[in-house]
Amino acid sequence: MNLAITSGYVVPVDGDPIDGGTVLIQDGKITAVGRDVTVPEGTPIVDAAGGWVLPGFVEAHGHLGVHEEAEGWAGQDTNEMTDPNGARLRALDAINPADLAFADALSGGVTTAVIKPGSGNPIGGQTVAIKCWGRSVDEMLLKEPVSVKSALGENPKRVYGDQKKLPSTRQGVAAVIRDAFMKAQDYTAKKAAAEAEGKPFDRDGTLEILARVLDGELPWCQHTHRADDIATALRLAGEFGYRLVINHGTEGHLLADTLAERNVPVIIGPLFTSRSKVELRQRSLRNPGILARAGVEVAITTDHPVVPIHFLVHQATLAVKEGLDPADALRSITVNPARIMGLDDRVGALKPGLDGDVVIWSGDPLDVMSRALKVYVSGREVYTYADGEPVVADPYYRESSDR
Repeated sequence: MNLAITSGYVVPVDGDPIDGGTVLIQDGKITAVGRDVTVPEGTPIVDAAGGWVLPGFVEAHGHLGVHEEAEGWAGQDTNEMTDPNGARLRALDAINPADLAFADALSGGVTTAVIKPGSGNPIGGQTVAIKCWGRSVDEMLLKEPVSVKSALGENPKRVYGDQKKLPSTRQGVAAVIRDAFMKAQDYTAKKAAAEAEGKPFDRDGTLEILARVLDGELPWCQHTHRADDIATALRLAGEFGYRLVINHGTEGHLLADTLAERNVPVIIGPLFTSRSKVELRQRSLRNPGILARAGVEVAITTDHPVVPIHFLVHQATLAVKEGLDPADALRSITVNPARIMGLDDRVGALKPGLDGDVVIWSGDPLDVMSRALKVYVSGREVYTYADGEPVVADPYYRESSDR
C-alpha cells in the first residue's frame, strides 16, 4: 500500500517532532519522514493538518484473542492449568481475530500486541507478536515466538496448591523452573552428542524451546509483582544466564537500582486496577516514573483484558501526572516495548524501513480528550473516526487490486 500523510505534527518518537511533516509509505513500509519529502506522482495523499502523526502503539503484554471479551468459558484460552511446565504451548494457536478487543485496540491507536499465555503456570508458554487487524492470526503475524512466559508468586502456587500438587509454595515454583532449565541443559548436551555421532535423537518440544531461552535467542518474560519475587527472578536468570524481562513489576521501584544495573527492562502494569491481592499493595501510577528516572527501560501494559486495551495511552497519561516524563511516556508505549520484545526492526517508531503503522490523532495523544482519527497498518487504512462514528475496515473484504 502506498500513501503520503502530509502537513501534520509528526512525532517519530525516536527523533525530534516535525511540524508540517510528511510520512511517506510505499509497499507498506515507511520510506521517508521529514518536512521536505518528495511525494511520487499518483501517491494517495492524506492531509493531517491540525493533527498529530505517531507510530502505532505497541502493547507488550496482553491477552487479546486468547481471553475473549463477552464470550465467557468458550473464549477463555489463556491458561492451560494442567501442567506446570507449558513451554511447548503457543499463544499463537489460541488467538481468535474476531475478539472485540482488536477493534478497541485500533480505536486506542494500538496496532501491535504481544500476546502471552496467562500466569497460572510456572512456565506458561510461548508468546507471539501480531498486528491488530486481519482475517487470521497467520495474516496478522509479526513474529513468533517472541519470548517464553513464566510466573512467580501467588498465581501458580494458588493454582497448583488447590490441586494439592507441586508447586504449592514459592520455593516449589522456583524449583519447577530450575528443574526445567537443568533438563534443558542436559537435553542440549545429549542432542549435540547424538548429532556428533550421527545417531537419531528423540525431540522434545518443551525442552527445545527452553534451550532457545538458554541460548539467548528468546527472552524470559517473568510475571512477578513483589520485590522478593523480582529478586528470585534475578537469581534464576543469574544462575542460567538467560535474558530476563520483568512483567508487571509492581514493586520493581524498590529494586530499581538493581534492575538498572543489570539492564533488566520492566513491562509495568496494569495500572488502572484495585489492589485486589497482597502482591498489588504497592501498585501506583508513580512507579513507572521512579523506574525510568533510575535508568530502567520501561514499557507500560494494560494486561488486557485486566485493563481495556484502548486505555493503554491513558495509563501513560496518568503516569505523567504522577511524575513520568512525557517523552518517556510516549516511548513506553512505542519504541521501548518494541525494543524490549525484539520488534524494533518492524514497529515502534516513524522511520524509513519500518512498517507503515501510523496513527493520526486529533491532538496530543497524552491529552485524554484526543482521539485516534485514522489508523493505518502497513499503509492500509483500517480504522476511521468521522462524524462521531468509529469504523473498522472489514478484514474479510479485499478490493480486487489487493487480492
